Amino acid sequence: MLTGALLILAPLFLGFVFTLSNRRLMTVIHYIVEGLVYFILVLLGLGLGQMESLLAHLGTMAYQVSGLVLVLLAANMAALWLFHRWQPLDLSPGESKLKSGYRRLFIAGLKPLMAVIVGVLLGYFLLSELPMVEDIATWALMALLFLIGLQLRNAGLSLRKLLMNRQGLGIALAMAASSLLAGLALIPWLGVPWHQALAITSGFGWYSLSGIVIGDAMGPAWGGVAFLNDVLREIIALALIPVIITARPAMAIGYGGATSMDFTLPVIRSSGGLACVPVAIASGFLLSFLSPVLMGIFLSLG
Repeated sequence: MLTGALLILAPLFLGFVFTLSNRRLMTVIHYIVEGLVYFILVLLGLGLGQMESLLAHLGTMAYQVSGLVLVLLAANMAALWLFHRWQPLDLSPGESKLKSGYRRLFIAGLKPLMAVIVGVLLGYFLLSELPMVEDIATWALMALLFLIGLQLRNAGLSLRKLLMNRQGLGIALAMAASSLLAGLALIPWLGVPWHQALAITSGFGWYSLSGIVIGDAMGPAWGGVAFLNDVLREIIALALIPVIITARPAMAIGYGGATSMDFTLPVIRSSGGLACVPVAIASGFLLSFLSPVLMGIFLSLG
């Protein structure tokens, strides 16, 4: 398990402390973050590729991922539908519009999966003896979290203002609570202790975090399961958002999870309009903070 799973939170909060005013530096940080994400995903794939009897584990992993994706989809949508009924988000007439650019984003959503596949092939065929992959991945993840904390702090996002966004807060809490309930329901399916099941379902779409954290704590096979579960959430969200956001904005925004403040935000904006943007940012921001906190807490219980 991670050496003190809760330590994974420190870089994120440390980065959130610093204020930067140099726009060029922030641009550089943006590209470093993007590069680190794909570097971490390749390392995750390397760990999978180096695993003994990988081919024998693929069927079990597919079984576990299918259960996770389907149960989480049903639980999240049910909770978000109830929240929508209680606190509907009204879009201004004529504001919702669909742009063809979402198809490009949908295809781009496959890139993380391709990065992991490249890592698996490298680990399986070429680098089966490469040492310290998990240690390198952990340090890369900590660097990534520190830089993401910097980005959040310097994006003009006020934590107080985001917490006061009732729609965003409600959507995030509905997503988190329903994911944890789904985790409890999935214990027999996954065959793991309750705290590990809850950790796996606390990724909320943040695949670069969940894959490495779960992989370090539970082994590369479970890291692959957590990654696939969260990356499939993003891909499904990109397909669902344009279809349901006009009638059910909370469901469209919420299912995107942590990605609602970044990767799926352009699709939310183009298909749902400006009214959805602050809600999506608030929801994604809160889930981005909750995810490492909850995973750290649950994994530390083992």
